[in-house]
This record gives sequence, C-alpha cells and structure tokens, in this order.
Amino acid sequence: MKKFLLQKWHTNTLVINAKRMWPYIKPYWFRACLGVALTVPVGALDGVVALFLKPFMDKVMVDKQPHFSALIPFLIVGFTVVQGVLIYSSNYLNTWVAQKITIGVKRKLYAKLLSMDTSYFDQNNSGTILFRYSSDAETASTGLVDNLKQFLSKSCSSIALVFVLLYTSWQLAIIAIAVLAFFVYPMTLVRRKMKAILEKTVTNQSLVITTYNETFAGNKTIRSFTLEDIFKRRFHEVTDTTFALAMKMVKNTNWLSPLMHIIMSIGIAFVIGAGSYLILSGRITSGDFVAFIAALMMLYTPLKSVGNNYISIQNSFLAIDRIFEILDLQPTITDAPDARQLRSVEKEITFEHVCFEYLSGREVLHDINLTIPIGQTVALVGNSGGGKTTISALIPRLYEVSKGTIKIDKTDIRQFTQQSLREQIAMVFQDNFLFSGTIRDNILLGNEKADDATIWQALKNACLDDFVKEKPQGLDTEIGERGILLSGGQKQRLAIARAFVKNAPIVILDEATSALDNKSERIVQEALDNLMKNRTVIVIAHRLSTVQNANKIVVINDGKIVEEGAHEELLKLNGAYSSLYNMQFKDKKN
Repeated sequence: MKKFLLQKWHTNTLVINAKRMWPYIKPYWFRACLGVALTVPVGALDGVVALFLKPFMDKVMVDKQPHFSALIPFLIVGFTVVQGVLIYSSNYLNTWVAQKITIGVKRKLYAKLLSMDTSYFDQNNSGTILFRYSSDAETASTGLVDNLKQFLSKSCSSIALVFVLLYTSWQLAIIAIAVLAFFVYPMTLVRRKMKAILEKTVTNQSLVITTYNETFAGNKTIRSFTLEDIFKRRFHEVTDTTFALAMKMVKNTNWLSPLMHIIMSIGIAFVIGAGSYLILSGRITSGDFVAFIAALMMLYTPLKSVGNNYISIQNSFLAIDRIFEILDLQPTITDAPDARQLRSVEKEITFEHVCFEYLSGREVLHDINLTIPIGQTVALVGNSGGGKTTISALIPRLYEVSKGTIKIDKTDIRQFTQQSLREQIAMVFQDNFLFSGTIRDNILLGNEKADDATIWQALKNACLDDFVKEKPQGLDTEIGERGILLSGGQKQRLAIARAFVKNAPIVILDEATSALDNKSERIVQEALDNLMKNRTVIVIAHRLSTVQNANKIVVINDGKIVEEGAHEELLKLNGAYSSLYNMQFKDKKN
C-alpha cells in the first residue's frame, strides 16, 4: 500500500510539474513539436534498416540473386543519410528550444531572487543560491527536452523494431518482449535511492561553490592570516564528501546497466536457441533470423545504457521539483493590497513601541519610541551590537518590525509601496557594494536618467571629481569587481556620489567613515556634510566627534534607548553618552 501511494504521489507530482512547465514551453511549442516529431522517423528508420536484412539474406546469400546485392546496400545507405539529416535537424531544434526554456526559467528564478527579503539572503549561503538559481534551471530544462527527445526517438524505434520482430517471427518476438518486463522493477528501486543522495549532493555542491566564493572575496584575509592550510583542509573535507556521495550514487544506481546487460544476454541466448530450432524445423528462413537478430540488437542496445539515462531523467525531474520549491517561496515583506505611493516626506518619521527579532524568541530591539523631524540630523550611538544598524534597516523595510509601527507623516510605512518608500531614502554604508563596470555605471544606479552634468556635480559634491578627471577614460573608467581598483576612501565617495544623484529627502549613513584613515575620513566627511544639507539624516556612528553637531543624539544600548538629546545636554547628564565620550577622548589624549 505504501509503495502504491508513493508511486501515485510521484506520478501526480510529475503531472503537476509538467503543467507548470508548460508556460515556459508554450512560446516555442511549434519548434518543440517539430524537433520532437523529427525523432519519430529517426527511430522508425532503425526498423527499416533491420527489415532490409531479410531480403538481402534470402535473395543474395541463399538464392544468389545478383541485382539485390547491388540495390540493398544503396538503399540502406540512403535511408541512413536521411536518418542523419533528421538527427541533425532534430538536435538543432531541440537545443534551440532547450536553451530558450532554460533562459525563461532562469529569468523567472532571477526575478524571484530579486523579490526575496534581506532575511532570505541572511539564511542562505551564496553557493546554495548560485547552484539552485542557475544550475538547476540548466539541468531541468535541457534535461527535460533531451530526455523527451530520447524517449520519443527510442519509443518510435522500439515500436518499429518490435513490428520487425513480430513480422519476421512472432514466436521469437514473444521471448524477446517477455525479457523486457524484467527491466521495470530495478528502475523503481533506483529512483527511491537516488532522491536522498541527490539532495545531499546538491547541498554539498553548494558548499563547494561557497568555498570558491569565500576564497575569492577573502583572498587578502587568507594571505594576511596565513590561512592557506586551513582552507585547503576545509576544501579537502568538502571534496571528500563529494567523492563519498559520488561513489554512493554509483554503488546504489550503476548496478542497473550491468544488470540490463545480463538480462539482455539471457534474452539473446533464448532467442538464438529457439531460433536455431525454428530454422532447422523450417518455420523461419535464415533471412528471417538475421533480420530478427539485427532488430533485437538494435532494440536491446539502447536499453543497455538505460541505467545512466534513467539517472539523468530522474536528475532532471528532481531539478524541476527544486525549481518549483523556489518559485513557490513567498517573501515575508510584501506590499499591502491597497498600498499607495509615498510622494514626499513632509513632517517626521516616528517609531512607536517598535520591537524586532531576527530569530523567533530573541528580541534585539525593545520598545523603541523615537521621533525624527524632517530636515534634522539624528545620530544613533551606543555599544557595538546594540541595534543601531537594525533601526536604520527597518525604515526602508529591509526587515519587518515584529511589534509596533514605523510611521512617515503619521502613516504606517506598510501602507506605502516598497518601491516608493525606498525611492525616498538614500543609504551609505560602511562597506558599500560597488558593481563591476565603470564609474558612470555605478553612479547611474542612483538615477539612471541622470545626465553628465548631474553626474559631474554629484562627483564634485562627493569630492571625487578631481580623481575622475585625472583618469584617461574619465567617467568610463573601469573600477573592477566590487570596486577593487579603488581605494577605501574612493569607494565611499563614489557611493556618496550615487546617493547625491538619487537626491532622496532621507539619508541614512551607517558607519560611513569608521573604516577610513584620518586623511580619507576628512575628505569623506566633507562629502557627507554636503550630502546632509537640507535633508533628513539618520547617522550611525562610532566616532562621536562626527556627530556632535547633530540636532539629536540617541544612545542605544542592548536594543533600548537609554538617552537622547543634543551633545551638550547629554554631557551634562553624566550618563551613558558621557561615558562613551570621555572614553574616546581620553584615549585620544593618551
């Protein structure tokens, strides 16, 4: 009963996934059908070639009729040439369709990836995302088309060859076909073992990709800390697991092909024994027997590799399962059905009893109540890990509050569309991500419609115009992957220029100068001062010297607001802010 239910579930899953794949196939259905249709005569011609051996054997080898000896070889070559042209045409069309389907699936997966929340990327490593969003699409789409082509081609070939078997000797055909029944059960065993192994293999291959990514991104850290041996050991462990899983797959599945060889050899042995008796008894001719053996070998030969083909087919179906698992995911942060556009910020941003937790049951912000008036600068300071960055991430809804509300002009930000909300906010981080391409490309990410005059003004405000003018390519200077060809200060200023071009009324600065040396910090701070003019600014800072002129300083420790006020007011309280201030400036004096 359990076996029946599992089989039924598997069949239903295949049907559902086939229906869901249809939208990706539909635009190319005519070429897909044509490519698949061409496989029908390809398979059928196998039977024709085998059938010609009967008259050749009887008329030429036995009856010695010379005109047949010249005619039949030409006919066989002619049919084979036609078969070759059809195979080429079929392969071309099927590859074209498979690539188009793959591109369609990849685009859908990429759109899904872009829609996922920040928390999704926190929970999944880069290897998992790269593998599941790219490799699975290739495996599923290409495998689906190739396997469908193979299935139809082999099916048509098998039908034609079975017809030849029945035509030449129905007695021997019964023996040959009966043997095929022994192929079914071993394949069902293989499928059950494959799924569990493939799931572990996908996880392990994701780890391999992650290791490569971390080695690339962290190469300076690896060298400076002499971590080469540690990373070699880690990679050896991952690849050892890869080897173990590969061998486990071989152990549990590759017995299928040799078993097919044995089963077929038994079938051929029975056919030869029975065929000898039928020839000697005069029930079939030598031509019948030769044609039968040729057709039987053509029928059996592809089935010898059925184990490998079956593994490939199952791999494709499991990849399709994984693809639709991803497409079924829903982001936790979505627009309300009646969400409206945020056109401007007129009065203030308010936090009302806001609580937040990254993991259930582990609250990192506790009852935050805060007002940020329009046009003012509010600085968030406090101990490391206290929740300052989390507060700034909640305003553009990179994360969703667990309790309470954040309002803009007395309207819950969840009532605005995410796009219109984020269009009103420019963010400059401690480690700004720059994309491969040119200086122009990266600045235009802030506003793709900005003209050269606007870009140069943004560069001037960001104190980066002189650097760009010195470059032979100017705005079209390549900066390398993640801006690797720029210094830390230049990266920061380019990110600030990007924020200038965006021209958003709200600016969030998250430790924008903390990773810089004193000289770079002065230049970047000047650029930031330009950016902060006439805007509502939330500054997260470790160095209190950079926030003394803020309209309001909010001290956050352990997820709670413990003090707030202007610089001089907080010093007079002789509390948490005063302690931080005295500690920093005492260190400087020493």
